[in-house]
Amino acid sequence: MFDRDVEKGEEVAAEIGGVFCEVDVTSDEKVAAAFARAREAHGQERVLVNCAGVANAAKTVGRDKDTKEPKFYPMIQFELAIQINLIGTFRCIANSAFGMVGLDPLEDGERGCIINTASVAAEDGQIGQAAYSASKGGVLAMALPIARDLMNDGIRVNTILPGVFKTPMVAMMPPNVQEALGAQVPFPKRLGKAEEYAELAAFIVETPYLNAESIRLDGGIRMAPR
Repeated sequence: MFDRDVEKGEEVAAEIGGVFCEVDVTSDEKVAAAFARAREAHGQERVLVNCAGVANAAKTVGRDKDTKEPKFYPMIQFELAIQINLIGTFRCIANSAFGMVGLDPLEDGERGCIINTASVAAEDGQIGQAAYSASKGGVLAMALPIARDLMNDGIRVNTILPGVFKTPMVAMMPPNVQEALGAQVPFPKRLGKAEEYAELAAFIVETPYLNAESIRLDGGIRMAPR
């Protein structure tokens, strides 16, 4: 299990009998070292689930809250979203696939399964989500060519597009804000649960004919402009 939060990461890893690796997905060295450590403990992985990500918001041209003067876009925010959400995802894919190709094939010649996390914002981004939507749109768009790159090596690549989920970030919001977000979902009218994401990831892993596909997990929501 890769994460930046050492305390929580080690706690969860201990619960599931896994190994925790402190990782910054923007670093080639840290990602490579984490894969090496995980493989030393458990052997070469056959499954990779990419779900590291950051969300930020800024209008293409903003306004100063007091003076109403136009504000230039903070480019560092755009670069951060791309570095973590898109390049970080591909960095982990490249490391994992490089190891998977050397595995003995299973039934149908399968050697591995890669699951990436985009977002419904990849398809209907909201106001202020230019950077986030661009990064998640890139994750969605690269799945097909990567699946084609790896098809002769027996490695599948699929993408999950979560809607409004009760992540740690959302859990910090006031209850009334969480309820309002959940009420926007057509059905069921609530926030998504982490367990539901995990169940879909497990289904993808267990379904060999599912490849190069994107699946929205969102209760039917289509995001409004704001």
